[in-house]
Amino acid sequence: MKKQLKLWDGIMLVMGSMIGSGIFIVSSDIMRNLGSGFWLVAVWIITGIMTVAAAISYGELSAIFPKAGGQYTYLKEIFGKMMGFLYGWGLFAVIQTGTIAAVAVAFGKYTAYLIPALNDAAPIFQYETFQITWIQILAITVILLLTFINTKGVQSGKLLQNIFTGSKIAALIGLIVLGFLLAKSSFWESNMQFGWHAFSNMEKDSAGNLLNSGWTEIFGIAVLSGIAAAMVGSVFSSVAWENVTFVSGEMENPKKNVVRSMVLGTSAVMVLYLLVNFVYLNTLDRDAIAFAAKDRVAVAASEQIFGPGIGAIIMAILVMISTFGCVNGIVLAGSRVFQTMAKDGMFFRAAIENNKNGVPEKSLWMQGIWASVLCLSGQYGNLLDMISFVIVLFYMITVGGVIYLRFKKPDLERPYKTWLYPLTPVVYLLIGSAFCILLLIYKKEYTWPGFLLVLIGLPVYWWINKSTKDKGQELR
Repeated sequence: MKKQLKLWDGIMLVMGSMIGSGIFIVSSDIMRNLGSGFWLVAVWIITGIMTVAAAISYGELSAIFPKAGGQYTYLKEIFGKMMGFLYGWGLFAVIQTGTIAAVAVAFGKYTAYLIPALNDAAPIFQYETFQITWIQILAITVILLLTFINTKGVQSGKLLQNIFTGSKIAALIGLIVLGFLLAKSSFWESNMQFGWHAFSNMEKDSAGNLLNSGWTEIFGIAVLSGIAAAMVGSVFSSVAWENVTFVSGEMENPKKNVVRSMVLGTSAVMVLYLLVNFVYLNTLDRDAIAFAAKDRVAVAASEQIFGPGIGAIIMAILVMISTFGCVNGIVLAGSRVFQTMAKDGMFFRAAIENNKNGVPEKSLWMQGIWASVLCLSGQYGNLLDMISFVIVLFYMITVGGVIYLRFKKPDLERPYKTWLYPLTPVVYLLIGSAFCILLLIYKKEYTWPGFLLVLIGLPVYWWINKSTKDKGQELR
């Protein structure tokens, strides 16, 4: 592959893939679960430490294996083809494609702020609870458009990525500054006065929805349960940084630039996320954050800053820019993993070929078509809620691979070594383990469905392995 991506392109890919729609929504759910500004900040700080620690640890593997495929390649090389396949299977089934679908639909929903007819229009098709809406069609259009643009070459994809990522970073910085300068009143002190006391709103209506009243202080197990549930949103808003490892084969000096992209990109995003949450805490009181309409806490904050109406429009445009750029980054990167899997006999052989522009066009279209199907299914949101556990589990296995290789192959050439090893990977493994254990104990609905989805990959792997053996090409 041609080395067409520089360090700046890598940083933009990391930041653009991470910043989608999550930061504009999930803080509402975090506040509902824990009820204190201190805990809201704490959850984002813990998530930031996790994310940067993982990126630093991945850096060592990216320098050892500077190849296309990234995390899939690391897992395959360290733990064997089955582990690599299970990751790649989950990536294609829902992690990468489901994220593309969810972020594209978020683009459609915020477009409906500017074009209300999208919300008001009757479904194109409806059968009982299943329906196809114009918002879903818009989401599919965005996916297919960005897939097409990326088939025209890496230069087209990276130019689009740099423009949209740069735009949303500038917009977020503007929101942060104006959130403190133009806020009509500050709720910072009242939001932080609860200290480390955790609260939950226990009152529900007949439909089971939380009511905007009746905060109850919680202790012990309830706090642990609340932290686990709250971190599902913050963790999912902070993934996809590893997408830059997928395009290692196209990075200039990948042994250095991939790790630099991950560490600089994740650190910058987590600082932005923390500052955006400071804006929420400054402009909105606890109830306004926790019970923002449809969890759109950023819209509520923007209306306080810029006024009703115009605030919603400004935020809608910002989220549209953010989600469009996010989809592009994930589309660009994911196809390289499936191409690498195909070369290993683990995916459709057609995905191997590059087109005349030097990109895996068929892999791009396979990814885009399946993401479009998930858009139509309407189930991507539920699937994504269920796979945060699996995403962190694969992160932990990969980070654990750094330690494993240090013992198994101590003499292996390491152009970059994990900063503060072994503290950095151990910190990630401890926090990740606590997160997964808490979810397993208190929030099983976030764990077993995603885990089951990955396990379905086992018979698929065995079938592929058997087919390959039958052709005399045994997988090792």
